[in-house]
Amino acid sequence: MAFHEIRFPANLSFGSIGGPERRTDVVMLASGYEERNTPWAHSRRRYEAGAGLRTLDDIDALIAFFEARRGRMHGFRWKDWADYKSCLPSHKPTAIDQVIGTGDGVQTVFALTKTYRSGTETYTRRITKPVAGTILVAVARDPKVEGLEFSLDAERGEITFAVPPDLGVTVYAGFEFDVPVRFDTDMIMTSIASFQAGEVPDVPVVEVRI
Repeated sequence: MAFHEIRFPANLSFGSIGGPERRTDVVMLASGYEERNTPWAHSRRRYEAGAGLRTLDDIDALIAFFEARRGRMHGFRWKDWADYKSCLPSHKPTAIDQVIGTGDGVQTVFALTKTYRSGTETYTRRITKPVAGTILVAVARDPKVEGLEFSLDAERGEITFAVPPDLGVTVYAGFEFDVPVRFDTDMIMTSIASFQAGEVPDVPVVEVRI
């Protein structure tokens, strides 16, 4: 499967529904207690793109995008309006939003990540599709200049420093990001009559591992 570095029209994804999915195996024991295990280390996001369509022109744009991706064949970028920043949704990204590593005096490449916290528990998510032009980076809270002190690989979600961060210093980043996804169907059923009556086509979208 190829990945097309193009974003699903953001005006069409606005209003869609979806979010993270986990897979948990639950075994009920004879004692009434449960054993719970998961084969997934990371969550996988699913969305319903049809929920964001409002006009017949939207349907036309959807079909064009679907055909260009050959249905489920090729992946693409998706803006999750509920979770697309390194910071709170109401804030603007800053260079110290996320800790993405610690310098050792040798390492120059750091992967972008976002950490989710609740109580004492955390989950760190790898960010593979940052939005170019939104990346802010700091080392020991000292902002760095893109193109001079670091470069971004927007297709892999990695930053490369011109000079390795010193031993023990904290590396930070702030950014906006997309989710790598594909259509989860090879067929889109539309009806002008039913759409005008308030119904929308079923267009499932699922995250892909990069």
